[in-house]
Amino acid sequence: MSTTYPDPVEFAATRHRIVINLSGGKDGLRAGAKALDIARQAGAADRVWTAHASLGPMEWPAVTAEGVRWPGASELAAIHSQALGIPPERHIEVRRTREVDGQRVPFDLLTFIAERGDWPWLGRARTCTGPWKTKLVFGALTPQVRVLRKEVDGPVLIANVLGLRAEESADRRNRPLWRRTTANTARVVDEWLPAHEETTRAVQDWTDAQGLPHHWAYDSFPGAGDWAGSSRCSCSTCTLASQRDLLLAVARRPRLAALCALIERTRQVPFNPNTTMADLIEKSRRRDAPDPGVIIEEDADFERMEQGVHSALRKPPQYESKARTGVGLPQLTGGCDECTLSS
Repeated sequence: MSTTYPDPVEFAATRHRIVINLSGGKDGLRAGAKALDIARQAGAADRVWTAHASLGPMEWPAVTAEGVRWPGASELAAIHSQALGIPPERHIEVRRTREVDGQRVPFDLLTFIAERGDWPWLGRARTCTGPWKTKLVFGALTPQVRVLRKEVDGPVLIANVLGLRAEESADRRNRPLWRRTTANTARVVDEWLPAHEETTRAVQDWTDAQGLPHHWAYDSFPGAGDWAGSSRCSCSTCTLASQRDLLLAVARRPRLAALCALIERTRQVPFNPNTTMADLIEKSRRRDAPDPGVIIEEDADFERMEQGVHSALRKPPQYESKARTGVGLPQLTGGCDECTLSS
């Protein structure tokens, strides 16, 4: 349900919580800065929180280049929150978990994809967004909602600030600046896109002018400051990314690409409607492919996810994808072709 508000300051003044979603990317930071400025005008700055829903090893990780360490997405989200002036106790980081042998352990998106046997672009539901981001953040806010409900008359009013911009895609271009996404007796949530009309160049220029750090993945090489790397700071291998971004990701994270190709080949479901991961890996090796600038050495968190994917692929898929090919997908030359499900 779409909702219009006559004045952003008036809107901010009536919210019990304003939650800025930070991914470590440039757009969330810009949207957050604009929302916070409006909140200050409304006298509501003390009700602003920041949140980061971590996707674990699927995010762009930290990297060390020429002796300098550059933070990963989760760490940079916390840095951005601090740069906005939000106290550390008002920054939330959440990550999906599940119970295994009586213990709560991280549950990673790629393991979920391997178990399900389908990629997030398929079907009507974006399985990589709601359950892995929005629901986690709202779940973390539930204790606050319970406390606030004792203090307010009616449901708790929340502004959910996202860094979505019209220039990014047709779907986002048609997204309203405001829309109501949740309305029940406990809470009312309005999605708010303060940076919706800003261009990519404007956001980049603002970030540089403010002297704020941007993720190393945006650059051709960590620290280059040229914005000549990935165009977005989403999942490293996002199924909705441009081909150039995917070629960069494949070259920068060859082990992750190999793991995606293994899922693709085992489940017989292509990585996205336009290409296979096998084809992307092959193209990334050509002379005309973008220079990765750096190749990531994966950490123990990635290796744990890798083990989870291999374990999942030993079992039948939980979902029978309509995109299953029924025939063998293109084989790789080396790399992931050396993987076996028994490893």
